[in-house]
Amino acid sequence: MKVRANNWYTYRPALIDTWDPCTTLRPGERVQVRKAPGCPPPNTMGHAHVYDVAGKLRGLVHTASLTR
Repeated sequence: MKVRANNWYTYRPALIDTWDPCTTLRPGERVQVRKAPGCPPPNTMGHAHVYDVAGKLRGLVHTASLTR
């Protein structure tokens, strides 16, 4: 799935994020995809940086783990 920066998604971990998590998110959490400073843009190699509702960076997830 392609995601867009500044849009909100629900985190539902795909197999790759279950097997090798790069975040402390729990299934069902609302996250916002953003372009992190100094990092590649969202959808590069199928990954995106996500932020929680407080604006804190929560990690790097596979775009297949994000649903509208």
